[in-house]
Amino acid sequence: MPFLQLTLDIGGADPAPWEDALVELGAVSVTLEDAADDPVLEPAPGETPLWPTVRVQALFAGDADAVAITEAIARLFPGVAAPRLATVEDKAWEREWLRDFRPMRFGRRLWVCPGGQPAGDPDAVRVELDPGLAFGTGTHATTAMCLEWLDGRDLRGRSLVDYGCGSGILAIAALKLGASSAHAVDIDPQALIATRENAERNGILSGLTVTGEPLLPGASADVLVANILAGPLVELAPHLAAAVRAGGEIALSGVLTEQVDAVTAAYRPWFDIALTAAREGWGLIGGRRRAD
Repeated sequence: MPFLQLTLDIGGADPAPWEDALVELGAVSVTLEDAADDPVLEPAPGETPLWPTVRVQALFAGDADAVAITEAIARLFPGVAAPRLATVEDKAWEREWLRDFRPMRFGRRLWVCPGGQPAGDPDAVRVELDPGLAFGTGTHATTAMCLEWLDGRDLRGRSLVDYGCGSGILAIAALKLGASSAHAVDIDPQALIATRENAERNGILSGLTVTGEPLLPGASADVLVANILAGPLVELAPHLAAAVRAGGEIALSGVLTEQVDAVTAAYRPWFDIALTAAREGWGLIGGRRRAD
């Protein structure tokens, strides 16, 4: 059965009254979207920050009275532009994302594949992952560069820390590439759930430690990857450096290219370190831990 879709741009107004009113008018779902391409990056756990300009989109049953709904909105919110109306055909929504999410290769061997799809290479190292609760499917430039960096290393028998693990994609990829163990850390409970589920799906849960405890064992990691943001990376520099053994490697991403110098400087007391890749305005910084 088709649905009636109603779309409104409400600027910076509080969306709560709009959500309540639309539900009272019979909406079966109400969605908030970014109306002006202003992404919200890495909110703290429990936070639900909104964009400077918000778009409200509501779905009603296909036989809903569009005229009555439009008139009711005009009475409740005088002066607001009339909503845009459209008919939306019903679909198997849980599979719709597959139209735009295909197997992707990172580096020479590593593939990330959704929905049971095969990799494009019979000799691929394959990670199965669908979009879900937490950040990280490989589509963002920062994640892609980290995956390519991991693919370019010999990880056999090495231990890895994935700090700010999100979906667990980097830790899972490292284990698939031969790492002996991976320690996945995130302060977001949803990320911990997603990481465990994705690890189990990929059959590597036994080699993985998943924790919300941000403290790390000292000088224990052969490799540490942190795909977060520049501010936390600078603040955490002594903590992350202390977790990497002498001769170990580090990869830092989530850094805008204009922030590379500040992040690099924060890690230079411990690492021989430099920008190693850049894409779409983001950089990846790689380094090796010097002996104390």
